[in-house]
Amino acid sequence: GGGSALFVSPYEGITLKEKQVVTDLLLRSGADITELNAVRKHLSSVKGGRLAELVYPAEIISLMISDVIGDKLDVIASGPTAPDPSTWQDALGVIHKFGLAEKSPPPVMRLLQQGLDGEVPDTPKRTDRIFEKVQNIIIGSNGIAVDAAKDEALALGFVPEVLSTTISGEAGEVGKWLAGKARECLSGRLRGVHVPNCLISGGETTVHVKGKGKGGRNTELALRFAMEIDGVEGITMLSAGTDGTDGPTDAAGAIVDGKTVAKARRLGLDPQRYLDNNDSYTFFRNTGSLLITGPTGTNVMDVQIVIIQPPNP
Repeated sequence: GGGSALFVSPYEGITLKEKQVVTDLLLRSGADITELNAVRKHLSSVKGGRLAELVYPAEIISLMISDVIGDKLDVIASGPTAPDPSTWQDALGVIHKFGLAEKSPPPVMRLLQQGLDGEVPDTPKRTDRIFEKVQNIIIGSNGIAVDAAKDEALALGFVPEVLSTTISGEAGEVGKWLAGKARECLSGRLRGVHVPNCLISGGETTVHVKGKGKGGRNTELALRFAMEIDGVEGITMLSAGTDGTDGPTDAAGAIVDGKTVAKARRLGLDPQRYLDNNDSYTFFRNTGSLLITGPTGTNVMDVQIVIIQPPNP
């Protein structure tokens, strides 16, 4: 991961700082990766297939580690060697969708408008001949990581079920949904029904930042999950980034169970206040629930692993 951030060449008339401002505004507004990239690609001279355009007629072979849902070639690292289905109109539409026109730097808005008016060429599309000499090959993905987790679960004697490798949406809502799935399986286990006791999912959620705290999508998901299973015995959940970093923190994510919230309250911590302030990292640091692995050297989005073990009678 990190291709979009590390391979940078802003379009003529746009500074790196101005592009960073727009990216930060979109991230804080809860834009998903597709929306974010629609804008970034149109503010770049190398993203959105423009690298392939620059080096044509040279042959290109791209080996890709996918950090995007669905392994879309045009989204991985903002698709420097892939056709771009998005348009100037799409990019400008994202800006207006999140009400960022007045907050975005004027040169950015000017370029987007020039593109919409046909004064600046759009990013290269699928029918462009430049892609006849391009090979894009995915060598790593969230699906591969989740399959490996499933194999390990089987080896450890669990009955695993992969819920999805395309998890997306607001982190808190996904945490709530996943907790519901876990409680259903626990209920089945308690009734003696043969249901999975290891749920695995993967993907990438988003966080609409409203507070001033510190955290990432995995710790936010985990905090909501912990609140949903408060007092429930037999459920343990990990949500973590495969790159070992969750947002602007040194943690990969967090591990929670039905006792996490009770422990927090004994320490005088109000989970809802931390959630409202987007301060999930601080919450889990205080409860000792963070998973800190250090950087893993690669990124194939996030994984969630739920272990369901009903207490002995």
